Amino acid sequence: MPEFVSAVVPPPPAAAPPPVRLVDGLAYGGDYNPEQWPRAVWDEDVALMREAGVNLVTLGVFSWGLVETADGAFDWTWFDEAVELLHSHGIAIDLATPTAAPPSWLHTAHPEVLPYDADLYQQPPGGRLAWCPSSAVFRRYALRYVEALAERYGRHPAVRLWHVSNELGGGNARCYCDVSAAAFRDWLRARYGSLDAVNAAWGTAQWGHRFGAWDEILPPRGKHGAPNPGLYLDYERYSSDALLAHYLAEKEVLERHSDAPVTTNMMVGPGAQVVDYASWAAHTAVVANDHYTLVDDPDREQDLAFAGDRMRGMSAGRRPWLLMEHSTGAPSWQQRNRAKDPGEIARNALGHVARGSDGALFFQWRASTAGAEQFHSAMVPHSGTRSRIWREVVALGRDLRALAEVQGSVVEPARAAMVVDDPAGWALQHGLTPHRALRYGRELRTWHRALWERQVLCDVVPPGTDLAGYDLVLVPTLQVLSDVEADRLRAVPARGGTLLVTYLSGVCEPTGRVRPGLGALQDVLGAWTDEFYPLQAGERVRLDDGTEVADWTERVELDGAEAVVRYATSSLAGGPAVTRRVAAGGGAAWYVGAALPRAAVDRVAARLVEEAGLPRTAEADPGVEAVRRVGDGSSYLFLLNHTDADRKATASGTDLLTGAEVGPVTTVPAGGVRVVRERP
Repeated sequence: MPEFVSAVVPPPPAAAPPPVRLVDGLAYGGDYNPEQWPRAVWDEDVALMREAGVNLVTLGVFSWGLVETADGAFDWTWFDEAVELLHSHGIAIDLATPTAAPPSWLHTAHPEVLPYDADLYQQPPGGRLAWCPSSAVFRRYALRYVEALAERYGRHPAVRLWHVSNELGGGNARCYCDVSAAAFRDWLRARYGSLDAVNAAWGTAQWGHRFGAWDEILPPRGKHGAPNPGLYLDYERYSSDALLAHYLAEKEVLERHSDAPVTTNMMVGPGAQVVDYASWAAHTAVVANDHYTLVDDPDREQDLAFAGDRMRGMSAGRRPWLLMEHSTGAPSWQQRNRAKDPGEIARNALGHVARGSDGALFFQWRASTAGAEQFHSAMVPHSGTRSRIWREVVALGRDLRALAEVQGSVVEPARAAMVVDDPAGWALQHGLTPHRALRYGRELRTWHRALWERQVLCDVVPPGTDLAGYDLVLVPTLQVLSDVEADRLRAVPARGGTLLVTYLSGVCEPTGRVRPGLGALQDVLGAWTDEFYPLQAGERVRLDDGTEVADWTERVELDGAEAVVRYATSSLAGGPAVTRRVAAGGGAAWYVGAALPRAAVDRVAARLVEEAGLPRTAEADPGVEAVRRVGDGSSYLFLLNHTDADRKATASGTDLLTGAEVGPVTTVPAGGVRVVRERP
């Protein structure tokens, strides 16, 4: 049997770690890679960092092969000098383990650590995260380096945070090699206990694929087959756990040598993520995110808000999280990369802070002149300190220093929540439905936007979250749902709250098996799905409110609910598309059986907000985003103007960015931001 490392992970700690305070005030800085530059540039770097107000940098992310230059041969000279230089200038360090970038000598000596794709093509060296998460060989080399790093710097006063690897899963989310297959079978033994239980969970009698021995189970290889949904979902879960197990292995080494908190940078956004980040969050001292806007996204500001709301929803007690990376301008990995408009750097950074981040870090400090990311924007761009970007970087540093008192505060409690689950997203997004082009992020973003535009704060939370404090709970396309989670959702209308469930939610058990009756929530909804009617490309169905639906419709039957919106055309004409049932507890349960366009979602959302009695964060003109942080008897209202014209908002207090007293109405300049410490 191939040698592998176990992907079975321990349960998260029973108690959340204490809140993290990395620096005085809000963290500001980014990835610093001095190894890319002559020594003379380093002194200029720290001087410019002081000018910009940088107080925290991530160091060493890709430095493995530059320190361990050959197998077991460590040269810390340059690294020691960089650490001391930063420390002497009062700049704290987020010290990274560089295991995202194995050295060339390791790949040459042990090419077997390279991951394989589903067609068993082995990834060549030269990329990031070019290693199999279950490789025992790679784990030994990685932990040897981490041990040496932690022994050397674990007690250094400049080290305020440990940063395990980098964007785990970003290049090795799934490996299908024989080592991974053996590790997967080990993971299945721990999860199910017996082959009979696996066969029952996956329904292997279909197509006669019953497994009679553990070695018969293989990963869902090949891109053109029809994998068993249960096998597919469990391989996704295993792959997430394999990467989490690697993170925990490095974390254990670091914590033996250091008291500094440990985290890793996630890549959280809408849709199905590369790993199940909600299951990772409790294992981090502070949840951290990398966020980059996409060129083809017409609602970039709302994407940023969604990511912040999801990070906050995963953080224990909704405590502050950390924006580990974003960009000053164009990244380098999209087909056509987009520069940011004047003022957008600050608006993006402060948008993350508004939604709970205790800082704003960038990739990277100084723009590289060579390598795969040589045209990625940076705090110090290729055009240097004469540039607009540099002026805005310095100005943002002043803004963050002016907001120092916001550090440690939390976003005010939300009364709306959206339940989001990565396994449910994997099931939907990878074609395990009658419509293989559906994407999980569509419904999430559409419903979130409807609240965002109304200034209604919405926590984006994983299943298992206590929903007792929420008056409105949204459940978009949550295909995979357990009985325990279904009971938690049933309790919302029973206690007087409002529950909204959209199509395909609860139709499968966590194993991927279809539930008889096509839903776990039919009783509380008072409606049931008789038949799916996925629409063909270009096909449209009109509703009786005048809107047109694409992609998805259903034949829905009423069983205690009323029809709010009906189909007006197609064979479904006259049948309900949106239903509502009043619960015995005074709440209401809504069901949406069609992929509603934005206008129709907005109309339903307006009724939901009114029904649940949800207040606006602030009265503001369209285009102004309002979010409030609270703590220690103070409240801070963030007002972000996403338009090119001045806008008004209701706010009274001191604008921390200018020192001016404002109110009862303040003008938020075009593309600008106000942060008002509100009067009691």
